[in-house]
Amino acid sequence: MTWQDQQLPAQHPPVRSGKVGLLLVNLGTPDAPEPGAVKRYLKQFLSDRRVVEIPPIAWQPILRGIILNTRPKKSAHAYAQVWSDEGSPLAVITRKQAEGLQQLLGEGVEVDWAMRYGFPSIEALLKIMHGNGCDRILVAPLYPQYSSATTATVVDEVGRVLADMRWQPALRYLPPYHDDPAYIDALAKNIGSQLDGLSFEPEVLLLSFHGMPQRTLELGDPYHCHCQKTARLLEELLGRSGLRIETTFQSRFGRAKWLEPATDTTLIAEAERGTRRLAVATPGFSADCLETLEEIAIQGKEQFCEAGGTDFAALACLNDSDPGMQMLEQIMRRELAGWI
Repeated sequence: MTWQDQQLPAQHPPVRSGKVGLLLVNLGTPDAPEPGAVKRYLKQFLSDRRVVEIPPIAWQPILRGIILNTRPKKSAHAYAQVWSDEGSPLAVITRKQAEGLQQLLGEGVEVDWAMRYGFPSIEALLKIMHGNGCDRILVAPLYPQYSSATTATVVDEVGRVLADMRWQPALRYLPPYHDDPAYIDALAKNIGSQLDGLSFEPEVLLLSFHGMPQRTLELGDPYHCHCQKTARLLEELLGRSGLRIETTFQSRFGRAKWLEPATDTTLIAEAERGTRRLAVATPGFSADCLETLEEIAIQGKEQFCEAGGTDFAALACLNDSDPGMQMLEQIMRRELAGWI
């Protein structure tokens, strides 16, 4: 019996504490590739004021009256094309990353995962981990490049959950790692090995990052600069002098001006100007998802080939590959220093 146990009255509820937790967080996914599930997911996602920075009095009628009545069916069809027997690719891969890190970090850390939108939720996992005795938790948003619409909204949600907790755990947050040498090295190894394994030699490599409205850059969001630095460092480390590398932005939505050049228009323009062999990598995504597997690998290929291209490759994200897991272990150990 410990000293603390000796001091507790007999009726004192059991207390668990002293453990360290690591919570991986990614964007989110619907529960199933069907319109009802997609509608629930989009309602939560597009109601976040960091994601859509339009006053709710103007945005909510558009969201509820138009978007949620038209987009779910189309999006469900897209999800169905990439859904596996295990479920959503993003959820499956994030779970595998957590399981891999648990093996690499050992019993001294409890590793789990959550989604900012959808399930499993940040709220549920924080409460589970705290209930298991984790009174120190590293929250790790798996977004290499910081944006208020991604990293910051994770912090917002954690703060909302903490506001209702009587006994709060001590928290750390994984900072953006867009220029971390371990991240750039992992990207170079992963992309380089995939390029070497292709049956053709690309003339152009597009580095496609998720898009953001142009307004976010003008308001001071560092996302665009982080993407450009990642691309520059990656190009330098890849060291492929005969390969032209371009940076683009995908997944435009709505009528507002978004960061450019756009991936879809670039794919068409490259084919029209004579590029026949092209590959696309998506270094801003920590795991393959709808945006990489459907928007790039399926739609992007169609756009490029219909415009005259002949050979197209969509390269896999880091996922739970050896370079990806080695990178995650290195940066997580660094951020957990002093706790483990």
